[in-house]
Amino acid sequence: MAFLLNCIKGIFIGSGAILPGISSGVICIVFGLYEKLLDSLLNFFKDIKNNFKFLFSIILGIGIGVLIFSNFLNYFLTTYPLQTKSIFIGLILGSIPSLLKEANTDTYLKKIDFLFLLFSFLIGIFLVVLEKYIPDNFSNSFNFLYLFISGFVMSIGVVIPGISNTIILMLLGVYNIYLSSLSNIYLPVLIPMGVGLLFGCLVFMKLTNFLLKNFHTKTFFSIIGFSLGSIFVLIPNISSFLSFSIFFLSILLGFAIFSLFNKKV
Repeated sequence: MAFLLNCIKGIFIGSGAILPGISSGVICIVFGLYEKLLDSLLNFFKDIKNNFKFLFSIILGIGIGVLIFSNFLNYFLTTYPLQTKSIFIGLILGSIPSLLKEANTDTYLKKIDFLFLLFSFLIGIFLVVLEKYIPDNFSNSFNFLYLFISGFVMSIGVVIPGISNTIILMLLGVYNIYLSSLSNIYLPVLIPMGVGLLFGCLVFMKLTNFLLKNFHTKTFFSIIGFSLGSIFVLIPNISSFLSFSIFFLSILLGFAIFSLFNKKV
């Protein structure tokens, strides 16, 4: 049962790697996997059997999410954007209380902790606004080194919750070719980007792990700020009382889904 649940969570994490504005890191946070993933990846050889079992279920789900299930999510985002986006908002909001509980490990909270939250929240909103002014593609030629660097920089959005890797790829001008290469499994693009992504993930995971161990509360408040800021990219158009009702009920559904998965963790 745990394997299946982790695989399902991996599907949603994989969808975050390709859907604009949605952060894979936030989805990891939503499902309570973020720190466990960091620990399993960085300390893989300390407990190979259990780490492999856990990571395999997540990676399998991510593969399904990227190659197959993301198409369904894309369909729902296009056909039922109000309901789908609202459910994602509910998932993110539902995770905040547990994140606050996890962040508050000190006997009292300092004002600087909330400043970290506010600062990261504003950065999250800035990235959401920035996405609206990024051209679809402003570069037509890519070499191995550029694609490697793109994958490396993309890893920031994969590892750090609240920062969408799709926004980073749009800034670099490779988002369209990235999507096209995924759908056609075009290895000349996927291999250099994948190598860069892997290398970048190792670097930024070590950095994030260091911050969590040495500045746990401040790091978690920053993650919460990024997560809250990322909500604004998901807010749908609400033009009537009916759409507001659907919006509100879908958020409650997202809360319910989070609660279900949270109890199984």
